Amino acid sequence: MATPAPIEPVAPPRMTVERYFALVDEGLLDPGDRVELLEGMVVAMSPSNPPHATVASLVYRTLSRAIGERAAVRCQLSIILGRYSAPEPDIAVVAGCDRDYMTAHPKNALLLVEVADTSIAQDRLTKGSLYAAAGVPEYWIVNLRTDCIEVRRDPEPAAGRYRERTVVSHGERIALVALPDVHVVADDFLPGALGG
Repeated sequence: MATPAPIEPVAPPRMTVERYFALVDEGLLDPGDRVELLEGMVVAMSPSNPPHATVASLVYRTLSRAIGERAAVRCQLSIILGRYSAPEPDIAVVAGCDRDYMTAHPKNALLLVEVADTSIAQDRLTKGSLYAAAGVPEYWIVNLRTDCIEVRRDPEPAAGRYRERTVVSHGERIALVALPDVHVVADDFLPGALGG
């Protein structure tokens, strides 16, 4: 008696960015829902606890002051990275000014920042690969668990990885790759410097 061939499980189709944003128009998602589209899958975002919210706000303010009018700094807003991804990084530094994005979300960034605690694995693996594949020149993970900034630079888009990885701690400064005249001080937003 012949044994039937095993049936491969059918993967759900990947959702496009257009379909994802249509879910809000159709009432299937609320604009306030904490979800994002990653590689064609709608993924729930971790709740923003007080340390996360505070550090994200501090990173936003620090970068906004340092960058001034040289670029736009956005906080927890969508960015379109290809056909299947619309992440909402905690902070995005994008070319131009805020008004440039009145009719469409940005499609690339100069710097993306994630503040990570419970989301550290996803921020390192999924988002790190996604951001590198999109050619984002610099990606920071503000690691609340170890009180440091994991800096990733020099993307290799075909491999979905960053070639350069360093760790920035208290007392150090970071110059932005895309805006080399812009420097920020890690202590301005690292949680240990806040007494936490």
